[in-house]
Amino acid sequence: MTDRQAADAVRAQLDWKYALSLPLTDAGFDASVLCAFRARLLDDNTAERLLDVLLTRLKDAGVLGNGNRARSDSTRVLAAVRTLNRLELVTETMRAALEALAVTASAWLTRIASTRWFDRYERKADAFRLPVGDGPRLEYALTIGADGFTLLTAVFSPDAPSWLRELPAISVLRRIWMQH
Repeated sequence: MTDRQAADAVRAQLDWKYALSLPLTDAGFDASVLCAFRARLLDDNTAERLLDVLLTRLKDAGVLGNGNRARSDSTRVLAAVRTLNRLELVTETMRAALEALAVTASAWLTRIASTRWFDRYERKADAFRLPVGDGPRLEYALTIGADGFTLLTAVFSPDAPSWLRELPAISVLRRIWMQH
């Protein structure tokens, strides 16, 4: 983004305000502030210190190894972040669909839901640690995927009320499952 696009995003988008810990009523800032901020980062090696903090946190999270040389090439880091992002996305999509069904069709959901779903989706994905390592992450992804397919099969079965298919959370679940 250009400086102007970033400044506009802070003024108009809630996720930017949240990421910057700004109140919802914050008016944002002028684009020229970003140029001055970058200059300050370069003046006293603040950017390097921030990178060191980031690398330490990535090591602690298991994204980077603890060896003598920290691998921080963008391809590896981006791949790890993308995997975690996808796992969080599918988990939250499934959880949102179940919450929508719990509100609108709780008796129907109780009949078709696995007892494990209640434990698996009771908390937001960012409230617990996702599995570490390729094997456990794949197993977790397959479990979430199977749960989603089971739910979609039940929602789109002839026995289910047809209006369930029109719930926005179910539409999103179906779209996300088609994409991933």
